[in-house]
Amino acid sequence: MSENTEFVKTEQLLKTKKRSQIVDVWRRLRRSNTAVIGLILIFIFLCMAIFAPVIANYEDDALKMNVRERLQSPGIGHWFGTDELGRDIFARIVYGTRISLFVGIISVSIALTLGGTLGAIAGYYGGRIDNIIMRVLDVLLAIPTILLAITIVAALGASILNLMIAVGVSNIPGFARVVRAAVLSVKDQEFIEAAKAIGARDHTIILKHVLPNSMAPIIVFATLKVATAIMATASLSFIGLGIQPPTPEWGSMLAGGRAYIRDNMYIVLYPGLAIVLTVLSLNLIGDGLRDALDPKLK
Repeated sequence: MSENTEFVKTEQLLKTKKRSQIVDVWRRLRRSNTAVIGLILIFIFLCMAIFAPVIANYEDDALKMNVRERLQSPGIGHWFGTDELGRDIFARIVYGTRISLFVGIISVSIALTLGGTLGAIAGYYGGRIDNIIMRVLDVLLAIPTILLAITIVAALGASILNLMIAVGVSNIPGFARVVRAAVLSVKDQEFIEAAKAIGARDHTIILKHVLPNSMAPIIVFATLKVATAIMATASLSFIGLGIQPPTPEWGSMLAGGRAYIRDNMYIVLYPGLAIVLTVLSLNLIGDGLRDALDPKLK
């Protein structure tokens, strides 16, 4: 009973401490000007993705070809101009935001789920299990991420689902290593020993005690990897292995407009800016979170 009571008290103290830490992290994050800029930028892109049907018409503006209005410069009727097929570039960027963010978030979720599971198991149990898992992942880690994604897409075929799988699988080794390192840093602490002492099962300890107390580096890494996934999505679409036309996607928009870059630079300028600003905002947020979650900076 005394051990059980002590464990409950420890859990309550951890929950109270966690709430105060979240408030403290948010306060320090708001003090970072670059992180605030990143939050504002990503908020704008999220609003564009959520309210895309309100901002522009998908069928008429983003998909429908209008040869009479092709290659029009930016103006009142078309804020970002029109492409080589007369489609509104602004509308295509707005709907491309949905695809880029969706693919980025889902692919990172896949990598985090699978890689995090493998990393948590390897870090918690150690020994032979750790060696087997990490050596297998080292083989994948030896292959460049984009090359592995290209190989998977080429094998499965070009589609949104296969693109998410490819980008997600290619990022599994990185997440496994980060989660393993985070688990190793907390698995020998007193509250973990207390959970073992009262007979808690391994999967319960990992899910309820180990992972929640090692989330700081995982959150930062995941934020940065969403930016990497968006870049990978655009890269694969640019070479024809990602989102297929006429679906609006920033990488495919760059590929379609590269033939007109000399005379109509705006065709590739705005999709390129969308990629740059999205990736920049996520990197700024990731850097801000890293500083806010670093206990040495408290």
